[in-house]
Amino acid sequence: MSDLTHFDEQGASRMVDVGDKAVTVRYARASAQVEMQTSTLQLIRDRALAKGDVLEVARLAGIMAAKKTADLIPLCHPLPLESVTIQFAFPGATRVSIESQVRVTARTGAEMEALTAVTVAALTVYDMCKAVDRGMTIQQIRLEEKSGGKSGHYRREHPPAESTTAPPAVEGGNEQRGNA
Repeated sequence: MSDLTHFDEQGASRMVDVGDKAVTVRYARASAQVEMQTSTLQLIRDRALAKGDVLEVARLAGIMAAKKTADLIPLCHPLPLESVTIQFAFPGATRVSIESQVRVTARTGAEMEALTAVTVAALTVYDMCKAVDRGMTIQQIRLEEKSGGKSGHYRREHPPAESTTAPPAVEGGNEQRGNA
């Protein structure tokens, strides 16, 4: 077959045997963007949508999703997650940036949990705001960083156009909101 570990020699799907892998601290960080109308973002920032505080509901949805990743992705191993955080930032007048960080001590990595967390958080933003903005788009769902395990450390290299730093996330308030 190929180097894809989720297939055996005959091409059949399989769950990878991680029994002989070392237990190490695994970390993964993923991100997603939700693009929307300026007025929609202002409603989110002002906590003025009828359904409630969009970012806090999205944060809880992302954390819950990370914990359920093995139920959603067929060949993922269930992991005893030690930490899941979701942060939001507003890098422009029409965008919510979402970042997750997942930590676990296990035999396999937490990349899928981090990616699932930002995806479900972004979907929750969409769900809570669709009554006022059906044209929102969810973009750039991607792994930003991972560490631990045999393959070592990975960090996404951002092209120069993306190297502008978004304002740091801040706890509480009507501005950006930090970790859960």
